[in-house]
Amino acid sequence: MPTQTAAQRRAQARDAYDAFLAECPSRQLLDRISDKWVALILAALGRDGPDRNAEPRVMRYSELSRRLAGVSQKMLAQTLRSLERDGLVTRTVTPSVPVTVTYGLTDLGQSLHQLMYGMKLWAEAHMDEVHANRERYDAAADR
Repeated sequence: MPTQTAAQRRAQARDAYDAFLAECPSRQLLDRISDKWVALILAALGRDGPDRNAEPRVMRYSELSRRLAGVSQKMLAQTLRSLERDGLVTRTVTPSVPVTVTYGLTDLGQSLHQLMYGMKLWAEAHMDEVHANRERYDAAADR
């Protein structure tokens, strides 16, 4: 087995998508999916509960905007566009008056939804503990 240089090992690891390496393209994807609006959009569009084989949920832009309190129109549009580009969300335009545009998750998006929805549930279930820890930390830091 030939010996590899450090540069060759880095190139091999990069080819294997090792996110611990600075040059790894998977870091860009991690950056994208760690955004709070991405997590909330995926949670809103995903199928929940025992019937995961149900028809995919689709929502109009205005429905998503109402569901995601606090998101600006610009941020929602940019996030949906980036999710569509990454193949996580589909955008369907139905010619009507006015034109109807709906968004839904692709199979790839649905697979990510499982993780994101779990994170959402975890955050909701543990928020009281986090608040208590923050208060204890802040009180100790003030001494």
